[in-house]
Amino acid sequence: MAAAQASKEPLSEKATHSMRKTLLFPLGALTGACLTLLVSGPQGGLWAARAAASADDAYSQLNLFGEVFERVKASYVEKPDNAKLIEGAITGMVTSLDPHSRYMNAKAWTEMQETTSGEFGGLGIEVTMEEGLVKVVSPIDDTPASKAGIMSGDLISKIDGENVQGLTLEQAVNKMKGPVDTQTKLTIVRKGADAPLDVAIKREIIHVRPVRFHVENGDIGYIRVTSFNEQTTDGLKKAIASISKDVPQDKLVGYVMDLRNNPGGLLDQAVSVSSAFLQRGEVVSTRGRNPEETQRFTAHGGDLTKGKPLVVLINGGSASASEIVSGALHDHKRATLIGTRSFGKGSVQTIIPLGSGNGALALTTARYYTPSGRSIQAQGIAPDIEILQDVPAELKGRVDTIAESQMRGHLQNTEGAEQTGSQSYVPPEEKDDKALHAAFDFLHGVTVNAAAAKPAPKATVPN
Repeated sequence: MAAAQASKEPLSEKATHSMRKTLLFPLGALTGACLTLLVSGPQGGLWAARAAASADDAYSQLNLFGEVFERVKASYVEKPDNAKLIEGAITGMVTSLDPHSRYMNAKAWTEMQETTSGEFGGLGIEVTMEEGLVKVVSPIDDTPASKAGIMSGDLISKIDGENVQGLTLEQAVNKMKGPVDTQTKLTIVRKGADAPLDVAIKREIIHVRPVRFHVENGDIGYIRVTSFNEQTTDGLKKAIASISKDVPQDKLVGYVMDLRNNPGGLLDQAVSVSSAFLQRGEVVSTRGRNPEETQRFTAHGGDLTKGKPLVVLINGGSASASEIVSGALHDHKRATLIGTRSFGKGSVQTIIPLGSGNGALALTTARYYTPSGRSIQAQGIAPDIEILQDVPAELKGRVDTIAESQMRGHLQNTEGAEQTGSQSYVPPEEKDDKALHAAFDFLHGVTVNAAAAKPAPKATVPN
């Protein structure tokens, strides 16, 4: 996923520098070990023959690429730009792997680094590419896009009257950028709408404040986490400290952490946010192509809430890092999940810088697993209590997300049935928010009426 106006990988699911070190550096060591074994092992001749055959096949394909490249250079109706040809080839190669792997040129790489710091210029929407159009994953709270009424699931077909079809995600994002206080017009295709909508939005500097909080009813700490950037954990700690200071411990009945429509972000932030509610235990593990690449991340720092009851709100727009947090807290029986099934993005993207001026690669290198050993890829996380929102008549049929399982080229989950998207609508007014009120009632000991079916079974994990 990318952030409109600053190419961003959620969850989204952006890998941190620490993740790059833990996953990439061992790869080099492992490769060296394998080569040594291949040379010295009793099957060395066979392995060498296979390696040579593989190399021959690769060289054959590269020769084909070279031939096509030269034909295009020599015969295209207009003289092509060599650098653009190569960049297009790299982009096509990487995006053919899965929906979340991508190549970033130098400009896009710089923008992503700015985004993960929590401040960038633009409109304030998380976007991805789908069927040749730019799809809105989620508008960021209190940004020009959210104020203009841009919704999760909207498809952007035109930017300032120019068709998006045929553009890469990066190109489309760049077209939405511009100087602060200038205006851009987006043409929106919205499911259920009779005709495309033209929405004018003025660009601003986007300051992503990932954590907001308040005390509800004098006895509940409400914490809204909108993204997982470099400021998230510090924001969460400040929120818990402020709530603990304002409400006596004997009066505080618990916390609600709202992760609805949170598209994810940095893995290390997901681990540290989970750690704020756990005394110990595994938060998440990542498993790459080879068993030796498995990484385990454990809770650190201790439970800052001193064991107070916790409800986590999730929905179809909760993805990646949001799912890591909700999955960890659920498996450790630390939180009750309320809402609708999450998005189902269970993959990790490692950021691989390619040298000065060459940008970087966001490459899917691993799947992640909850503490109970479950992959949520293309399945998502089912809430303990499912609550469906009342949807205004004009929005009916337009508020279900396209889940990971419905994205073209997604990684398959062989461990269970894949699940489609779920409701992602959150009412703008708190008084209409059924899931939020269900969370408050739950903490007050009031029986919650679920909209569908049975509570999800809680997984058990070793502690």
